[in-house]
Amino acid sequence: MHHTTVATFEAEPTLEQEIRNHRKTDEKIKEIRERIKLGKAPHFREDERGTVWYKNRICVPDVDSIKKLILSEAHDTAYSIHPGSTKMYHDLKERFWWYGMKRAVAEYVAVCDTCQRVKAEHQRPAGLLQPLKIPKWKWEEISMDFIVGLPRTQKGYNSIWVVVDRLTKVAHFISVNTTYSGARLAELYISRIICLHGVPKRIISDRGSQFTSRFWEQLHDSLDSKLRFGTRYHPRTDGRVLYGTEPLETRVRLTPSSLITTATKPVRKKSPFEARYGRRCGTPLFWNKTGAKQVFGPDLIRDAEQQIKMVRENLRVAQSRQKSYADVRRRDLTFKVDDFVYLKVSPMRSIRRFNMKGKLAPRYIGPFKIVERKGEVAYKLELPSNLSGIHNVFHVSQLKKCLRVLEEQAPLEGLDVQEDLTYTEHPVKILETSERVTRNRRVKMCRVHWKHHTEDEATWEREEELRATYPGLFANHL
Repeated sequence: MHHTTVATFEAEPTLEQEIRNHRKTDEKIKEIRERIKLGKAPHFREDERGTVWYKNRICVPDVDSIKKLILSEAHDTAYSIHPGSTKMYHDLKERFWWYGMKRAVAEYVAVCDTCQRVKAEHQRPAGLLQPLKIPKWKWEEISMDFIVGLPRTQKGYNSIWVVVDRLTKVAHFISVNTTYSGARLAELYISRIICLHGVPKRIISDRGSQFTSRFWEQLHDSLDSKLRFGTRYHPRTDGRVLYGTEPLETRVRLTPSSLITTATKPVRKKSPFEARYGRRCGTPLFWNKTGAKQVFGPDLIRDAEQQIKMVRENLRVAQSRQKSYADVRRRDLTFKVDDFVYLKVSPMRSIRRFNMKGKLAPRYIGPFKIVERKGEVAYKLELPSNLSGIHNVFHVSQLKKCLRVLEEQAPLEGLDVQEDLTYTEHPVKILETSERVTRNRRVKMCRVHWKHHTEDEATWEREEELRATYPGLFANHL
């Protein structure tokens, strides 16, 4: 005869046991226990094992290690998946209670490094509109930009260089080639702009390689012109250039031979020709009115000054109206020197995961230290050596405040961030394959482990797209 022994095991949470072990040493728990005996603690009770409960929630003693363990289990584990403060609090309050628990949850989520890197912000864009100063006279300040991607002409031109006077909005459109060097552009600049209007005091442009070259900077140093560049990743410093490029692009689509000097701009209430010469441009509609106003001598100077005064006032009103409209959809955000911030990056991947790109990629890297404030809405960061090829001045909309700097930060050696703050994802291996059957066909799917993510974050991709983009991925896969 064989005898069978039946053993019964009862699993007890170790966290509750730790809470019970500290119930006698915590002063607040002792105070609640005394008030229970006096009948002055409604909704509180003490069970037969001496544990204090608030309704059906166990009272947690004021011990940092226990609170940190509870918060970590509710936020950092694979089962919780980094919930927000509201959801995390509602989950915890079903089982636990302590003084200031809601604030503790909010602070824990706010300083979570993973949440700061990965989660999207649902706030208005940072940085109020900062209008540029209005020039005092014609061609004192100019803006320039390029229209690229045009069909190549018979003479070999494939782009247009747009130079705009910031006051009158008179524009010059110079046919160029994208391969022109800084020296070639300087020759065109002198022959087409300086010869007609003199040397401007200030030039505003983006940070294109044509404008940041050493030759271009030395040329304007010798001419005593100041170069003003937009930040590399928030380039729309001067929207006035768009007043030249947008009408040109529109008219090129309509008829390549059309002119744009006769169009009245709502901002100035005058056309560029009228703002410059004080009279309307001769057209078939106003042919008999072009010489109606004859001004000579000192009256000519006074009339020109009056025209400029009127244009500057109209620009001031337009800038004020534009700022009031734009700031409604923005928020003011400032940082201090020595603060640490996260930097926004954009993942780039040739594979579309269910018609979406880069869903699991981090949105921010860092944190990085602020070393200098540039203007009102830009900051200079202290970047590591592997990011030395990136311009280190960023608009405030690209930054997020870091509330807690970790002693050991995530390495960036494996993250190849490009100059435009993008990085490329690469597949490491195929973990498994599957086949999805639809009504009309079978689709082969592969579960892919990506370079900058763990295997738990692997995604399902179409096999045909993987083979077309990464043919070497299937060499070692059986």
